[in-house]
Amino acid sequence: MVVVGKAEVCAIDGCGAEAVRSLSVQRLSGTSMKVRPGSKKATLCREHYKRFKKETRGDRRLEQDRYRSPGASR
Repeated sequence: MVVVGKAEVCAIDGCGAEAVRSLSVQRLSGTSMKVRPGSKKATLCREHYKRFKKETRGDRRLEQDRYRSPGASR
């Protein structure tokens, strides 16, 4: 995940807001958001990045638990 410059716009169809984060298109494939075709990276505005985090919360928690040591408590 990369912070992008001010010249970039959000890569989600129908959005033209200023982008704040850059993700791989592959990470967005599990969400309901439609990305403009033609790139390996997708830049997201603040709203869409927040929506991405909400939609992938369960997946990220599973990944974290997978690498957490068995004896550690939350």
